[in-house]
This record gives sequence, structure tokens and C-alpha cells, in this order.
Amino acid sequence: MSLRVTFLGTGGAVPTTERAPSALFVNREGDRLLFDCGEGTQRQMMRFGTGFGIDHLFVSHLHGDHVLGIPGLIQTLDFNDREERLTVHCPPNTRDDLVGLVHAVGHDPAFPVRFDVVAPGEVALDADDYEVRAFETEHRTRSQGYVLTEDDRPGRFDRPRAEELGVPVGPAFGRLHEGESVELPDGTVVEPEQVVGPPRPGRKLVYTADTRPRERTVEVAEDADLLVHDATFAHDMADRARHTAHSTGREAGTIAERAGAKRLALIHISSRYTADASSILRGAREAFAGDCFVPDDGSLVDVPFPESDR
Repeated sequence: MSLRVTFLGTGGAVPTTERAPSALFVNREGDRLLFDCGEGTQRQMMRFGTGFGIDHLFVSHLHGDHVLGIPGLIQTLDFNDREERLTVHCPPNTRDDLVGLVHAVGHDPAFPVRFDVVAPGEVALDADDYEVRAFETEHRTRSQGYVLTEDDRPGRFDRPRAEELGVPVGPAFGRLHEGESVELPDGTVVEPEQVVGPPRPGRKLVYTADTRPRERTVEVAEDADLLVHDATFAHDMADRARHTAHSTGREAGTIAERAGAKRLALIHISSRYTADASSILRGAREAFAGDCFVPDDGSLVDVPFPESDR
């Protein structure tokens, strides 16, 4: 079951030739989600082959480098004869501004666009076996991040034990793994707990967008498989990060370490690091013992289940 992340835009407020503004594309077993949509996102989607088939767009806040790509993306979808609804999830008190942005150039899309206001702590998307929930972040305007959390999965199926109990190879194995009892020809009933281990957690993906390091992020990102965190500056610019309500690489690393995250992706890289972002990465690694990286635009990351599950 795939959970794949494409970093469409990893730069800060000022785009560069190497880094576009914020946009994160997630393909979760065919469900395509977009987190933020900086200017030119539709071109990044073409450039890196994600396609346009998104059904949900999650907006973190109303700064231009996170939303100015929305009108262009919607117009591109319209020109491609889209008919399916697009749902735009957004923080409280931002809906009217986003509606105005979409219609700013007089374009009225032929397909339905729904604006869903979701407050921190609320579920934005409740899918069959995962959810996306908003959480509060700290920036210079009303802002929030999003956490994708998968449901627990069935425990490991103990085939040797099932065969030992006389369960015939075939559909009965699947029924037991799905939690159903199975009656054998001799009348013996085999219960799922006899052959199925304890539930195994699903994966967790956390996207902070622009933020200061916060205790709430530590709580939300506990045991996250991938934490995508603001790391606009290296730590020698900590005062600048504080003044602009961003984070340094070391601060992002500290959050990841305290949360017990498995991997940390450092994003929203300031244009001052166009030539070399190694100082941001170095600071993060001073604080975080796990896997830490600065993705490029177009970087593709598969989020696996824990090693013990494979």
C-alpha cells in the first residue's frame, strides 16, 4: 500500500530557479492530495509527472507563496475539461479571501469547487482507512498544519498456527485476518485472536507549512513516519527566524527528535541558501538523530511501513 510524497515546491517566499514556492503532493494508494499551492504549482505538477487528478487541496494560510497558484491550477483543470468536484480545505476566516482569489480574473470554473473551513483539531478529510486533521501552527497570520494518519492495520497472520489448528488453506485465512470466526468441518470454531497478532499502527505524515517550533507540533508528530517542517534559515539566523515566525533547521530537528519522528524533511528554504543549504541540514542533524534531508523540487519519497512490518 503506497504512500508517496512529491515535493513540488520547497522554497521560501521568494522563488528561485532551483526552488518554487510551497506545494506538497501526496499520493496515498491512488488518493491524490495537495498541500498548499504556490505560484506555478500546475507547471510543477506537469514537470514532475504527478498529474492533475487531485480531489482535495489543503491550505495552511493565506500568504501568497502558499496560495497564488490556486487560480492558475483551477483554470488549468478547467481547460482540461474537469468535471469532478475539487474541495479546498482552509483555516477559519479565510474562505471569502480564497473565493475572491479564485474569481479574481473573472474566471468561473465549469466544475464545482467547494471551500471547506476546518479549524485546528478538526478532521478535514475522513477517508475509509485514514484521515487528515488540521493542527494549529504559529506564523504571522492565522495558520495551520495538517497530519495524515492511517487507521491501525490487522496484526500479522500466523499461517503455521492456523494450519496447526486445522484451518484449510484458502478463503478462511482471509476471513480470520479480517476478524471473522471460522467454523471447521468438525464443528471446531477458530477465533481470529488465535491466529492474528495485535493491531499494527498505520503510517503518519505531518506537514507544518510556515511555523515557529511549537509544543503542539511535538504532540501531533509523535512517532511520525515523515515530518515535513519549516526550516527557512540556518541557526545563525535564529533571530531572523523568530522575527519572521519561521524555524531554523536546528529548531526543526529539535521538534523531530522530541516527537520521535522517523524522518525529517526540511522545507521552505530561504532564497539566501540558493547555492547551498547544507548549513540548514547540518543544524538539523545536530539536534535530530533520525534520517534528515533537504528535498529538492521534484524529490520523490516513499513512506514505508516500519521495518519490522516488511
